[in-house]
Order: sequence, then structure tokens, then C-alpha cells
Amino acid sequence: MSETLDRSAALPILRAEGRPRKSLSLDLAVTTDFLVAFLRDEVERRKGFKRVVVPLSGGIDSAVTIYLAVRAFGAKNVHALRLPYQTSHADSLAHAQLVIDALGVPSETVDITGMVDGYAALEPTMTPHRLGNIMARARMIIAFDKAAELGAVHLGTGNKTERLFGYYTWHDVADAAPVNPLGDLFKTQVRALAEHLGVPEEISRKPPSADLVVGQSDETDLGISYGRADTILIHHLAGFEDAYIQGLGFDEAEIKLVKGLVARTHWKRELPIQATVSSTAIGEFYLRPVDY
Repeated sequence: MSETLDRSAALPILRAEGRPRKSLSLDLAVTTDFLVAFLRDEVERRKGFKRVVVPLSGGIDSAVTIYLAVRAFGAKNVHALRLPYQTSHADSLAHAQLVIDALGVPSETVDITGMVDGYAALEPTMTPHRLGNIMARARMIIAFDKAAELGAVHLGTGNKTERLFGYYTWHDVADAAPVNPLGDLFKTQVRALAEHLGVPEEISRKPPSADLVVGQSDETDLGISYGRADTILIHHLAGFEDAYIQGLGFDEAEIKLVKGLVARTHWKRELPIQATVSSTAIGEFYLRPVDY
């Protein structure tokens, strides 16, 4: 097994001699054009809006989302929202400002501390995990309200790896939005796209963190790096057997971890479960034409 570098996508490609394998590399120019067209189609043509709101966390996913949005709608029609809590890392605000300055988009900062703490004060057994979920959903509320105020659509920012792992707060600011351009991109693909789009290196190269709990790190929480997880995921989803994936340089424990996270969190990727009692149930039988 050898490692080479696909220069067009800046992603490591592991090759098992004599065997087919899935690649995480993308044609980044084509992907960018497609995602820009997707945003215009979903926001303008299908929903009838001209403006979007993007919650800007200072992380790579929201940065890539807003770079795509500016290409789709122009800077003046993209409203950036910074939504800090009192324990948010200072870099989160600073890195979000880098993006705002680079793109020239209108922006607003809404501190969610009072909103979150007002409820948390009523709960004597509040845990850091629960508090983080409250922060994430408070941001969702504000993003939807700002979209209503501005006559805009709130864009989601969640990537495919985090969605497959269920590594997000259900119905949070990244997950609950009506339109999401990154939902079918693995984290390593988002990183490659960030480089292609010119996202500042301070953002694209820093360790990923949801910044909901002080000192939290995505890869520490998950127990595996995104690079290794994505290679396992792309082969697992394509039906490759565990033995083949092990042959690419992964151990049994890593594969079991990845498959377990996907299996346990399937419910988070579905609409709320409803009882189906008719032949016209929404999402089961009644679909818009593009869904067929």
C-alpha cells in the first residue's frame, strides 16, 4: 500500500495495488459550479428568495458555505451571523471576522449568553453537554428569525461526515436549515473545497471544534481523525467488506467505531417519525416532482 497526492484536490489517496477503491478526490471547479447552481435553484427558483442568512461560526464548514453563497447571490445578499456564547473561543469571532472582511458581506453579532443562561439558571442539574445543545438550538432560533426579518433563507452548514456520525445537535443551526450545500461532502472534501475557494488558512487548517464545550475537539470526541474516518466511510457506504477496508491500512477497531456511529445515529438523519394511515402521507407517498 502506498500513499500519493492528488494535486487537483489536495487530498491523500491511498492505493491498494490491483484492487479498485473509492476516492475522496473531487473536480473542485466543477463541484463549486454545481453547488452555486444548486443554491440558486433551491433558494431563488424553488423558494422565491433573493437573500440568504449564514450563521458564521469561525469554522471551515460555515466559511465554505458563505463563500459559495457569495458566488451564488452576491455579497450584498448574504447576511453573516456571528452568534457567540460567553465561553466561545476568541478565535471563533476573530476567524468569522476574517471571512466577513474578505468577502465584504453585511454582518451582525448576536450574543446568545442571556438567552441560554436564562433557561439554564432554571435547571440545577444542567450539564455541559445539555448546555451545548441549548446553545446550538438557540442559534437555530435566531438564524430563522433573522431570515424572517430580512426576507431570506437560512443556509445550513453541516457536512456529510458529521451527519453520518450524528455528530451534531438535532435541529440545530447547521442541521435544521431549509437548504444545505455541504450535506453530501465529506469533511476532507470540504477542506479541499475551502482551499480551492480561498478560505483563510487560519480557518481551514485549525483543529475542528464545535466550540460548545470549553476545550472540546471533534476528533477527540469521535475517537478517530476525519481523514481516516472518511476513507472508511466512503468504502463502507459503497458496500466494501470489512476485510477489504482493513487491507487499506485500517484496524478492526476503527472500522467498528465508524460503522457503529453510523448505525446508532440513523434516526438523526430522518424527518420526525409519523404514523402513516393514508396513501397520501407526506414524505412517504406525497413528494414534489423533483423527489421522484
